[in-house]
Amino acid sequence: MFTIEQIRQAHAKVKSGADFPSYMREIKAFGVLGYNAYVADGRIDYFGAEGYTTSAPAKYDSLEVASQSDIVQFRKDLKDHQQGLTDYLTFCRDCARSGVEKWIIDMDRMTCAYYDKAGNELLIENIPQ
Repeated sequence: MFTIEQIRQAHAKVKSGADFPSYMREIKAFGVLGYNAYVADGRIDYFGAEGYTTSAPAKYDSLEVASQSDIVQFRKDLKDHQQGLTDYLTFCRDCARSGVEKWIIDMDRMTCAYYDKAGNELLIENIPQ
């Protein structure tokens, strides 16, 4: 099974959204089947085979996630992040302002789905391989 330390070391290589696909490939090789990332504090719940789970604690002080989502602004902020124009914390702050509560990664499908506080799917993207 994988550990938070393995994931932390892989994540340390990520400087922007442009590095995300290689990070996904690396943690998938560890056995990560998916994870839920929470914008409010940066904690992440990871899932593996046979019901294995492990969690990374909060990464930063709490952010208030907007109750009203702004998909237009979110798409712009996401594009900027994917192009390497923002770091992870800036992206999380942008998500909070745009009403994104969490994202869910599915490694089998290689997708990333973004959700608001009401549980509505705002966007689902394929992760480049």
